Amino acid sequence: MTSGVTNNEKSAASSSTEEEVPSATAGEIDEGRLFLKLDWRLLPIVTLLYLWSFLDRTNIGNAKIAGLTEDLHLEGLQYNICAAVFFVSYFAFEVPSNMALKKVRPNLWLAFIMFLWGIIMLSMAFVKSYRDLVVVRFFLGVAEAGLLPGATFYLSQWYPRRFYAQRMGLFISASTMAGAFGGILAFAIQKMAGIRNLGGWSWIFLLEGLATVVIAGFGFLLMPDYPEKAKFLSAAERDYLLDLLAKDSAGLSKKFELKFFWQALGDYNSYLHSLLFLTTVIPAYCFALFVPTIIKGLGFSSAKAQLMSTPPYIFASLVIIAVTRMSDKTKMRGPYILGIALVGIIGYAIWYATKSATAGYVAAFLACAGTFGNIALVLSWAGSNTGGDLKRSVVLALVIGLGNLGGICSSFVFRPQDAPRFHPGHATAIGCICITFVTALFMSWNYRRLNATKEKELAELKEGDASVFAYMGDASPHYRYLI
Repeated sequence: MTSGVTNNEKSAASSSTEEEVPSATAGEIDEGRLFLKLDWRLLPIVTLLYLWSFLDRTNIGNAKIAGLTEDLHLEGLQYNICAAVFFVSYFAFEVPSNMALKKVRPNLWLAFIMFLWGIIMLSMAFVKSYRDLVVVRFFLGVAEAGLLPGATFYLSQWYPRRFYAQRMGLFISASTMAGAFGGILAFAIQKMAGIRNLGGWSWIFLLEGLATVVIAGFGFLLMPDYPEKAKFLSAAERDYLLDLLAKDSAGLSKKFELKFFWQALGDYNSYLHSLLFLTTVIPAYCFALFVPTIIKGLGFSSAKAQLMSTPPYIFASLVIIAVTRMSDKTKMRGPYILGIALVGIIGYAIWYATKSATAGYVAAFLACAGTFGNIALVLSWAGSNTGGDLKRSVVLALVIGLGNLGGICSSFVFRPQDAPRFHPGHATAIGCICITFVTALFMSWNYRRLNATKEKELAELKEGDASVFAYMGDASPHYRYLI
C-alpha cells in the first residue's frame, strides 16, 4: 500500500490474507500448475537436506545398540549426556544462523552448514572416549542449528499461508522417514563391524557422514534463491507469485531492520509457540532417541529392534501428509494439533500400562504419529501467524531453538535403571503432550479473540498513511491470524 486507506482498501486488506488472487495476471496463470512447479523444484532438495540432518542427529540411538556404549565404556548417564549436549549448542546458534540466512543466499548458507556437519559426523566414527564424543556432539549441534529454522523460513518465502502447512508436512515427514530409513540403514551397516578394525557404530557415523558431504554439494547446486530471482519461473509466473505473497502478508515490510528482531522477542505469542513446540519435541525426541531401546525391551533382539523401528515412522509420515493437507484446506491449525495430541497420549499411555509385546508395538505406531504428526502443524502455525520477513525468521528460529532444548530433557528421561518398562519416561511424554493440548486450546481461542479485535480496529480506522502498517508486523489491523 502506498496511499491513504480508503474504505475499499480496508475491505480488500481484511480479506487478503486468505482468498485474494492477483487480478492482473489471474487469467494468464494456472495457479495449480505454478505451485506444482514450485513443489517439484523446492521440496525434494529441501526435504533431502532435512531428512539427512535428522538422521545425523538421531543416529546415535542406532549406534547405541550397535556397540557404541560398550566400545567407549559409557556408564550411567554418560550416553544421555552425549545425546543432550547436541541441543545446547543447537539452541545457541539458531537465531544467529537464521539472521545470517537473510543476508546470504539460501543455497550457499544451508549447503555450507551441511558440509560442516558432514565433516563433524565423519569425525564421530573415530572417537575413542566419552569426552571425545561429548565434544563432537557439541559441534554437531553448532553446525546443524541453522538447517531446520532456515529451511522452514525459506519455504515460507515461497508459499502463501493457505499452501504452507501441506508443504511443511511433506518437508517434516522427512524426519519420520529418516527414522524409518535410519533403522534399515543401521541394520545393514552394523554388519560391517570389524572391517578396518572399526565397530558397527563407527561405520554408521562414517558412511552417513560421507553421504552428508555429498548431499551438501547437491544442495548448493540445486536449491533456488528467493522468488524474486527464480529463473525457473517465467516472468508472468514470478510476478503472479510475488503479488500473491505480498497480498498474503498484508503488505508487511521485508526489510532487514533490528526493530523486527525486537518485535519477535517482545511478542508473547512467540513464547506460546515455543512452549507448544517444546512440549511437542520432547516426546518426539524420546521416541527418536530411544525407540530401538524400547522395542528391544519388549523382548526383541538388537537387529530386529532396528528393523521394527521402521514401520511406525512410515505410518507417521502418512498421518503428517494427511493432516497438513486438511489443515490447509480448512485454513486451521489448532484443532488438528488437538486431535493429533490425543493420539500421542493414547500411544504413550499404552506403553506405560502394558507388558504385552504386541500391544507395545501397536503403541509405537500411535506414539510416533501422535508426536511427529504435530511438528509440521506447530511450525506452520508459527510461520503463518508471524508477519514480516525478519520477524518471521527470528520467531521460527526462537521457536525451534527453545523447543529443541526439549531434546536435553528427552535425553535423560529414559534412564538405564528404568528398563525395560521406562515408566518415568513414558509419564514425562504423556505430561508434555497434555501441555501441548492445553496450550493449543488456549492459542486457538486467543487468535479468534485477536482477529475479532482487529476487525473492530479496522472498522474504526480513519484515512491516513497506510505505510505505517508495514512496520507493525502481525499486529497490523490488516493481518489475520489462522486459528
